Amino acid sequence: MDKSYISSSSGGEISPGALLRLLDCLQQTRIPMHSLHVLLSGQTELEAYYAPCHKGQLHRMFSVSKNLTALAVLKLCETGALSLEDSICRYFPEYTGESTHPWVLQTTIRNMLMMRSCHASTTYKFDMTRDWVESFFTVPPTHKPGTVFHYDTSATHTLCALVEKLSGRPMLDYLKDVMLREIGWSEDSYMLTDPFGHSLGGSGLMATAEDLVLLGKLLLQEGCWNGKQLLKRELLAQALAWHSATAVTGPITSERQGYGYSFWRGEHDALVCYGMGGQLILCYPALELLVVTTADTQGMNGANQLIYDAVHRFLLPELQGHAESGAASDADREKLWQQVAQLRMEPVSHVFSLSCSPLLRIAPPAELSAGAVRFLDARTDGSRIQGRFYQIQEGSSFTRLSLELTHERGVLHYTLGGVECSLPFGLEEVIPSRFPGYDMFCASSGMWLDEHTFYIRTHLLDTSVGSIHFQLYFGENDVTIFLKKQEESLFGEYSGHLYGILDSEP
Repeated sequence: MDKSYISSSSGGEISPGALLRLLDCLQQTRIPMHSLHVLLSGQTELEAYYAPCHKGQLHRMFSVSKNLTALAVLKLCETGALSLEDSICRYFPEYTGESTHPWVLQTTIRNMLMMRSCHASTTYKFDMTRDWVESFFTVPPTHKPGTVFHYDTSATHTLCALVEKLSGRPMLDYLKDVMLREIGWSEDSYMLTDPFGHSLGGSGLMATAEDLVLLGKLLLQEGCWNGKQLLKRELLAQALAWHSATAVTGPITSERQGYGYSFWRGEHDALVCYGMGGQLILCYPALELLVVTTADTQGMNGANQLIYDAVHRFLLPELQGHAESGAASDADREKLWQQVAQLRMEPVSHVFSLSCSPLLRIAPPAELSAGAVRFLDARTDGSRIQGRFYQIQEGSSFTRLSLELTHERGVLHYTLGGVECSLPFGLEEVIPSRFPGYDMFCASSGMWLDEHTFYIRTHLLDTSVGSIHFQLYFGENDVTIFLKKQEESLFGEYSGHLYGILDSEP
């Protein structure tokens, strides 16, 4: 990693110490971070990647997709191709008719941008085998449009279909032509599509962390890039303004501050692009501060707030003049550089040992004094299970399993749907590989939780971002397996329990 990624300004308003404290705080949260960018007045203060994540890597950005769809809609509005006051039904006569509910007919493009559609939830999830766009017009509405904020991804999905209908091309291609290519957005970026060929304008963006930085800079520059106004300033200002109250439905404090046209309002007057799992663009216009993160907070209640709080605690005070920063020394910068160069996703053995999880505690042997606690090393001898194969009982698509361990790493072997699968993992580090059956980039680690129980966690780092968990309890001649997935729509086979008997055949 190039040291130029760390600001070398001797008079910088964000000190290396503040950035170090931010990194340390994020580590203590146990959030699997993938990348972190901090920019001040357009200049990079910090650019960090947590191995095996790296610069230029395409990453699923989830609802940051909504921000791009909104910009595309506003650009079409600027050209006169649509009006925000138009009913969405005007553009989709193939899905509407005499039976269309009046509340659907009354729903405007503006209502949908503000997440004040007539639906309280994502309509296509009621029946994902039918046309996802059509569902917005046919699923019975729950309330009058323009009244209540409900986060409805199907509204944005339908707006994306509108952009594609009016522009005659995929939404992201259109936006690259009219805006994104001008700011240096990656050509390799793309949108996933639904089963019917519509871009997933509400959740399907595959882009780089650097792309999110460029988008954040464009927002802070009020839509202007190198002297060229890419979107009318007043239209963008309208999109970023407060339009909808989120105090009742927002799950955490930073998401209860209001909503614009697909853009969140945040604490400290921030403008926020938010994608599920910690894909965040945090813009603080008054401070000229931009923070971008990619991560995986799924299954960690309140974890997004921990990211917001870390930024507020360690970066804002210096910029607001509430902390003494002083001049940065070469030693401070070198320490920061060393920490950034060593960043990596933590193996489960480090996560649990650092948090002193009670799961690591096992009954002390007799020779230990009363009250003593023994912690299992991640490399606990697994010789008793080496070379053992377990036949999974009927009723599952899994049929056979074995666990191979060495001093530093291991491999989980299993047969799923008649296909032989192998998942490598590290004991003191995460091991990158391709997830069996899905061919997705992933990174895995494992450890003994007690003498009988082995745990493997796999981070999904591809078109799916999430995690797959394997807990294996080895008895004398059998194995009980608990599978859990933290992922939005796939990997359903990795949920539930399996039971296997020691196979006499190797």
